Amino acid sequence: MSGVIEHKMTESDLTYLFGGARHPIADVLPGQVLSTSTEDCFGGAVRSTDDLPSRVCRQFNPVTGPFRVPGAEPGDTLALHFIAITPARDWAMSATFPHFGALTGTHTTATLQPPLPEVVWRYDIDTAAGVVRYHARRSDYTVDLPLDPMLGTVGVAPAAGEARSTIVPDQHGGNLDTPELRAGTTVYLGVNVPGAMFAFGDGHARQGQGEVCGVAVETAMHVTVAVDVIKGVSTPWPRIETDHQLISIGAARPLEDAFRISQHDLVTWSAALTGLDVLDAYQLVSQAGRAAPGNVCDPLYTMHAAVDTAVLRGAPAYDGTHRRLRELARPVG
Repeated sequence: MSGVIEHKMTESDLTYLFGGARHPIADVLPGQVLSTSTEDCFGGAVRSTDDLPSRVCRQFNPVTGPFRVPGAEPGDTLALHFIAITPARDWAMSATFPHFGALTGTHTTATLQPPLPEVVWRYDIDTAAGVVRYHARRSDYTVDLPLDPMLGTVGVAPAAGEARSTIVPDQHGGNLDTPELRAGTTVYLGVNVPGAMFAFGDGHARQGQGEVCGVAVETAMHVTVAVDVIKGVSTPWPRIETDHQLISIGAARPLEDAFRISQHDLVTWSAALTGLDVLDAYQLVSQAGRAAPGNVCDPLYTMHAAVDTAVLRGAPAYDGTHRRLRELARPVG
């Protein structure tokens, strides 16, 4: 690695848009490691069960950034290898909202029953024990759940000068809300503008698949990430590589279109890696793949399609970028 950049996050480093006219808050060169912090989706304003987000939050889902990667150009792929994602607080918040979430009426799913109430839950985080503690609001029921830190939102600037709300997932990334976006993974994003202009945030102490109520166990995070650029290789949709899996992410409404996007990307990616005919790859992924929702509550839903790399006989994605970044980052982690 050519160096570690320590960036102390301040409120002015937070943005609620990917793209637009915002200037980069720092440069990160390919091969460098960035260490910084992120906020939760409430911007740290919700601290107790009496703090209703509609009253204490002006905006939602801030991300830290954007960071510019000199040399990254449209048609390249940005690789972000997350070395560490650790809670910055010993507490986290969650909530239900009127007209938001999978099990409520919305402005596009019009129903006659009253909207869900706005209710806030507070969780305790015990990093030493590796748990988050759920407390019911209407009884004394508690239960410890495994701590599984992740980032809900990561992305780059969209193409053509477009500015997108950080709440929206799409081809540029954004609010993907897939629990696989944890430490040890590499995220691949297609570069749309010079410098890529990446940002991330929306820390989750854990999240169930689908983020059904629309809000995870939200908390601030300390994040360490290795950055690289894969020149001349495009990536159509966000992808994730772990030590044992390849994952394609699709975002759309209805949910079945998000499913189709993720499966299409995984099938064509698998065909390119193995040299298989597309229909042969389609058959293989159909029998060996797995699928799960990221969220089913945002303006666009997210689905991911995954396959074990062993099924692809270890064909290296992006010329082994994940393995190389993992090894280069080992002294930092």
